[in-house]
Amino acid sequence: MSSQSASSGEATAILLAALDRTLETVVTKGAALTRQGKDIDAHQPQAERIAYFATEVRAARCLAAYAAGEGRGEPHVDDMALAFAAEIASRAAAQLDAHADDLGMSPGCIDDTLATPAVRAAIRAGMADGRLMAIGRRQLEVRGVNNSPIEELAAMTRDAVRQFASTEVAPLAEHIHRHDDLVPDALIAKMAELGYFGMAVPEAYGGGGMGNLAMIITTEELSAVSLAAAGSLITRPEILTKALVKGGTERQKSHWLPPIAAGKLMVGVSVTEPDTGSDVASISCRAEAAVRDRAQGFVINGAKAWCTFAGRADVLALLARTDPDPKLGARGLSLFIVPKDTFPGHAFEMRQPGGGTLAGKADATPGYRGMHSFTLMFDNFFVPAENLVGEEGGVGKGFYLQMAGFAAGRLQTGGRATGLAQAALLRTCEYANDRKQFGRPIGQYGLTQYKLGRMATHIAAARQLTYAAARAMDADETVALEPAMAKLFASDVAVWTTQEGQQLHGGWGYAEEFAISRYVVDATVLPIFEGVKPILELKVIARNLLG
Repeated sequence: MSSQSASSGEATAILLAALDRTLETVVTKGAALTRQGKDIDAHQPQAERIAYFATEVRAARCLAAYAAGEGRGEPHVDDMALAFAAEIASRAAAQLDAHADDLGMSPGCIDDTLATPAVRAAIRAGMADGRLMAIGRRQLEVRGVNNSPIEELAAMTRDAVRQFASTEVAPLAEHIHRHDDLVPDALIAKMAELGYFGMAVPEAYGGGGMGNLAMIITTEELSAVSLAAAGSLITRPEILTKALVKGGTERQKSHWLPPIAAGKLMVGVSVTEPDTGSDVASISCRAEAAVRDRAQGFVINGAKAWCTFAGRADVLALLARTDPDPKLGARGLSLFIVPKDTFPGHAFEMRQPGGGTLAGKADATPGYRGMHSFTLMFDNFFVPAENLVGEEGGVGKGFYLQMAGFAAGRLQTGGRATGLAQAALLRTCEYANDRKQFGRPIGQYGLTQYKLGRMATHIAAARQLTYAAARAMDADETVALEPAMAKLFASDVAVWTTQEGQQLHGGWGYAEEFAISRYVVDATVLPIFEGVKPILELKVIARNLLG
């Protein structure tokens, strides 16, 4: 390691130690303020501030650990770790000092942690313009391509998926977006043949059993080419798959998981309702016991919203209320597997012989096109009793079963966001190398290099935070904090980097013929789905930290 790297490593260590001490104080004060998380809703701005600060500190830790370990030797990785930690420390020092009274902190608390002479010197070193410009020049040299060191199996997965995405998905991506077309069945078949829909399904049920890291890398590479037409497509089965593995009967696992893993059954997730967003426990769509044609089952009545891929899907993972008592909240919900016919358009109606109907209409969106998100209306739609996940033992457990799937969905959103942000960096580097203004490529200007350096640094932090969360879920599928943090931070990075890239494209960044315009509108959905940002901060991250 060079003397400069050693110096960077020492400065990073100083910053991380100060950030850890500050976070410990902030969490302790926050826990006292909220009575160990019981009164979060009475202190939402403070809880949100603590959650985001903790997430950024975790990201800084993950990037620094990568720089000192697996990424050792990667050009400028030490500079990235230091620059990111310095930026987080600088911002936190200002924000926490300004809100010390709100958090119940002593006025001199920051003076003893993030404002000591050693920490301030490390911040100045890390945020030096020359350091960020050097990172940006390196990105221009490699034209924004990510080939960061990673374990052998993961690297092989990355290379194979990147090649597939380039040859099979890229030629379709812009057309699907501009015409709001459905993902072609031919592309689904190719992805199924490569096992993309069953990567995290246990081998005993026909899956690849490759774990979450390989799945996240696959998601990342597909999302870098098309968020909706590829990257998000393989995330559709996750909530149902995780629920079946956790709470399904053996008969249900054997019946449903193999065709899902093989890509023969496409899954839509039907949880949100028109009047019920993040407050899942207050769902009102009803499932009532019934007999139809001498078969035991349930009839579904009610509306659902934002059910992505519902038209094309063969089955829906539907969360419905099986106990009408609203006081039961989440304990009155059950999860169903609802078979349906496939429909290719933007609206459909399915009629059952017994009189039940399911109607759907796609909601127009500015981005995230390719699968279509539907509002659904169930009217006495019959579902066999054996399709209740867990069967008799699954009554009232639907909320808890689908929460495991939500954690997996949040993890995958971290991968989707990282891939989209990387795509923005790649296209912007290409443009900055090729676009000339005032007699030279815009990449030769210092401000361009500085901006690209910051983009690359934040993307690297998002990637390492997400990979760490994937490894945590491989070790323990019940973890919730790590995937929530990955989703929160990586989504914000994707929104910011796509918009920054668009600005560096100038006027052409607003033209549909340049992919960056698609990345911008696609990125805006990331902080919304799989747990809208404020709810993720308050109800998942803050509650975990302060409780």
